[in-house]
Formats: sequence, structure tokens, C-alpha cells
Amino acid sequence: MAYPELYLKKNEDKRLRKGHVWVFSNEVDTHRSPLDQFAPGDLVNIVTEDGKPVGTAYVNPQTLIAARLLSRKLNLSCGINFFKSRLTTALRLREQLFNKPFYRLIFGESDGLPGLVIDRFDRVFSVQITSAGIEKHKSFLMSALIELFNPEAIVLKNENSQRALEGLSQENEIGYGKMPEALVIEENGVKFVIDVLTGQKTGWFYDHRNSRRELMGLCRDRTVLDLFSYTGAWAIPAAKNGAEHVTCVDASAAALALASENARLNEVEQRVDCIQSDVFDFLKTARSDKRSFDIIVLDPPALIKRKKDFKQGFEAYRRLNDMALQILSPNGILISASCSHHLSRENLHELLRASARHIDRHLTFFGTGGQGPDHPIHPGMPETEYLKTYFCYVSPSL
Repeated sequence: MAYPELYLKKNEDKRLRKGHVWVFSNEVDTHRSPLDQFAPGDLVNIVTEDGKPVGTAYVNPQTLIAARLLSRKLNLSCGINFFKSRLTTALRLREQLFNKPFYRLIFGESDGLPGLVIDRFDRVFSVQITSAGIEKHKSFLMSALIELFNPEAIVLKNENSQRALEGLSQENEIGYGKMPEALVIEENGVKFVIDVLTGQKTGWFYDHRNSRRELMGLCRDRTVLDLFSYTGAWAIPAAKNGAEHVTCVDASAAALALASENARLNEVEQRVDCIQSDVFDFLKTARSDKRSFDIIVLDPPALIKRKKDFKQGFEAYRRLNDMALQILSPNGILISASCSHHLSRENLHELLRASARHIDRHLTFFGTGGQGPDHPIHPGMPETEYLKTYFCYVSPSL
């Protein structure tokens, strides 16, 4: 049975032809295909103004992103076999990249499943559905996961703002199976206890895996400050690889409790301190107390979530980097990162340059990083490239 057609305005297929998969509401010819005739999550055939086929998409008439392309073929069947095919393709890449089952299995558009993120923690899967299209076909997705992986548990991480925009519920739930009493994962040879059900995002941040491995080779006999430390993903590997002392700073008591537990799990609790504090307040106090650290990791949450927030967010990034540089030891290392898509690598480069000049330091970049290979970048979708990291060597002014 053929799906209903969603017509584009004249020339609005150009971006799609180049590889992008989003159709915005102002690109739809609403005279020929009124959006209000569709229900959120309905499957449609995208058609150009002159009747040429573009592909199959699911639609949401209530959002700015009105449709998300699933295939360049028309009338794609979106049942269990569709999901098994996409999951198997994604799995094939991950199994070539990693020798243990700890990775991001599905990264949305890059893996052909717009609005879906799945993190794998061995036999526990954390699923984040952020589009009405995936939500409407969730039963097929769940069945595919169960058939392919025989999971112990599947957690549906529904507590996020994107679901609110799509008109979806926001309560986390265990969608299948039973969670183990303690969930332990491994990354770069370090073990971590994580909280999938109540933790941030999917419960863990795999994206900085490679950059954290780089830190492990830099920290022997050094003091390390991990800002926005969450559960210690940067801090614990540093301590385990010879750091003299590591300080974790985060506003969340629950996150720091897990960081402390992870320090004990890796037998480095004597060299790890956890401080519950607003990071800006901590930096201000540390400067007043004339404290300094040999290595500072500055990995904040996304401070620019929308394009209109750029000015305020840019200033927050600038202040953080400026204040961190002021408590960095001479000849120290600043690892500065941003996961805000709207803050470009060039923006981060510039604010680091400006901050160093502002406090009269000589700063050079000796390394850069980005999202790990289990977060593959779609070449037709710049939105899929979001993470950027600079490794900075900072010395007194020349």
C-alpha cells in the first residue's frame, strides 16, 4: 500500500539530494499536502514540487522538523526486519572498532535511524527515542533488539527536552527485562559503575573515549582537576594511570557518589577527592585561595542548546576557560571541550586564544579531539558533528 505524499516547495529538495535527511515545516507545500492531515509518526513519501520521488520519511506536523527521511526508496516497510537490518549494519561497524560490548550502538541519522540513540552496556541497552516516528514504531524496534541481542534489560530514557518538543512522554522506564543490581562497564581498561535509569542522558558518555585515553598518558605524577566531573570518566583513569592527586568537581551529589564508588572500584580512592560545588564558584574560590593544578579538564554540558542562545553560551564558555587558565600551574595542560553543536571548533579555538591573551599566557595546541568512532559523522549532516576538544600547553608569556 502506497503512503500518502508530502510535497516540497520548489527547490527545497536540494539539501536532501546532498544527503541531509530533515525536512523543515517551512519547506513543505502545505497547499498540496496540509500538515494537519498527518498524525505524529505517520510514514509518508517525500515528493518534489515537480513530482519526483525523494524517499520515505516519518512526519510530525507539530514540530519544526516536519519530516525525517528514512530511505531514498518510496513506501519503505518499517517493521521488525527494517530495524534488524539497520541495527545489524551499525553493529558490524562497532564490532570492528571495539573488542568488548561497550559502545554507542546507534547514533541517530548517521546510522539511518533519525531520532534514536542506543548505548550498549554489554547486555543492558539504554534507548533514547527523541522523535514521534521512532516512538510510533517502538514495538518493532524493541522486538528487533530482543531477537538480535537477547538483552538482560532495555531502559527507555525518556527524560529529555527533545521528547517534549515532539509531544512525547518524559518518564524513564525499564521497557524490557530486569536491571542488574550493579551495572559495571569498562572503558580504556578502567571499570565504572553507572546508573542508567536515573543518570544523565543515556547514563554514560562514550563520546570522549579517545580523548580520555590521551589524558591517561599525560598525568603521571601530576595534579589533575576534573571540572563537571559527573561520575569520574576523566578523573578515575587519570588516578589509575599515575596522577599524584585528582579533584572532581560537580554540582550533583548523586554523580559524585558514583565517582567515589568508581575510585574505590579501581583502588585509587586515596588519590581522588570529590567536591560538590557550582564550577564557577569553585574556580573563583580556588583563585582566591591561590590553588593550582598541573592538568585541568574542562568538559561542561552543552551551554548553547539553541542558536539563539549563542551569545550567552559563548560568554559562559569564555569565562570558564579564562578562570581555569588562572589556576593552571605554569607549564600546565588545559583540556578544553565543548559538546555544543552551535559552538564551532573555530569558536572554541578563538575563545582559547583570547582567554590566554587576556591573562597574558602563552598557549599552544598540541592535540585535538572529537567524538569517538561509535558516534560516526554523517557527511551530509553537519549536525552530527558536535564534539570538539583542544589539548593546550600553557606556559608563562614569552
